[in-house]
Amino acid sequence: MSTAGTDPAAPAGDTPGSLEHRQAELVAALVAGGPLPPGFTPAPLAAARAALLRKRAGEVARHWPLLAAGLGADWPAAFIEWAADRPTSGGLRDGWDLARALHARDALPALGAEELAVREAAFRYDGQRAPRPRRAPAVGRAGNAVAVQFASRVRLLRPPR
Repeated sequence: MSTAGTDPAAPAGDTPGSLEHRQAELVAALVAGGPLPPGFTPAPLAAARAALLRKRAGEVARHWPLLAAGLGADWPAAFIEWAADRPTSGGLRDGWDLARALHARDALPALGAEELAVREAAFRYDGQRAPRPRRAPAVGRAGNAVAVQFASRVRLLRPPR
């Protein structure tokens, strides 16, 4: 039975002002660049958001150590700038998406290019679903790095120096 002013087709808890709705607004503000929810002070929310982005950068660096090392001291700022308005997809996928974005802007460092090339050769990743191992031979390229996957083994080919 519905009450006046509510949509009977709306899922329970999805009405404005419900606890679930307010929690969703807070989560969006903290991790996906959403607007400040009513009743929250901007400074503490901004501090919590910055801490969560730093934590997320650390998680991505664990999955993509060469990308993080290649960016060096610029790693935290580069990641936070990219991730500020994106919800997380997990450390592996966030790093992959960032590496592809940097590659598209010609800003991917050589170590990150090698790591991306190896991942592209070993796994299928469409940017939507979780990466899946490749079964057929494949080649991954990023920058000057080329990786070849055959029989579940990946070899990185580097240009002569």
